Amino acid sequence: MECGMRIYLLGTNAILLMLIDSHCHLASHQFDPSEWDELVARASQAKVYGMVSLATCMDDIESNLTIADTYPQVGVCLGMHPCDVHHAPDDATSVIEPLMAGPHVVGIGETGLDYYHPAPEHWEENAFRQRQRDFLEQHFLLAKRCGLGVVIHTRDRSGCQSFDDAMEIYQRHATEVRALFHCFIGTYENACRVLDLGGLVSFGGVSTFKSARNVLEVAKNLPRESFLLETDAPYLAPVPFRGQRNEPAFVHHTAVCIAAARGESLSSLTEHCGRATLKFFPKMLPKITHSMV
Repeated sequence: MECGMRIYLLGTNAILLMLIDSHCHLASHQFDPSEWDELVARASQAKVYGMVSLATCMDDIESNLTIADTYPQVGVCLGMHPCDVHHAPDDATSVIEPLMAGPHVVGIGETGLDYYHPAPEHWEENAFRQRQRDFLEQHFLLAKRCGLGVVIHTRDRSGCQSFDDAMEIYQRHATEVRALFHCFIGTYENACRVLDLGGLVSFGGVSTFKSARNVLEVAKNLPRESFLLETDAPYLAPVPFRGQRNEPAFVHHTAVCIAAARGESLSSLTEHCGRATLKFFPKMLPKITHSMV
């Protein structure tokens, strides 16, 4: 039985109400640890039954694991964000590998390629981009060894070179590792390239922005179970909270917006997005069931 199906053991009404924030950063400095209780409580009130919190550097791994150990509905991904690879040791993936078997670690990331931000001081641009590509390759190899999915960030000032380069690396590993391109703002054609390799995309608050109707159009036309919902909290809060600090409870607003664009009910959208999430993050299943019963 597929992991996405087992949730039916909780009953039809439960799955129809299920929302999962597939990408947030609860260990961000923008969330004081004293706020964690309230953040999780507000998420539960908004029917958000699971959260995936992602590390971005070596320094926030311990905090992410502490959060997941404290709140059963939180799973974590461990990895190095492309904007932080100059701080990470060359063997970062080997250093974190022993942590991957833990019950709270559900995936690998946030990794990827960021060509939007300039290279840090004392780094030449091409050399920094190559280091990002090397780290992305290492994350895929780690994912292969651990049997986990990889969560990928791409961003460009213009065009889609970071996406193209990430896809070239993904293609070499796609038969053994599944990738999730988070906060997807690319074209429908590029989304299909990800799906054709067996990957997924996820949509966050940007899909609610009037200035980004192209993103909503992509979400509108993708097949069921091909995409996930996320917040990327504390960043990119959806309308009506745009410009404010984002949090997992706000994934509800993104879900409402995408469901309306697709002409389907909120319960239908959350059901098939929940299935997709649990297939990509199967270790989230016990966390979801714990918070729903």
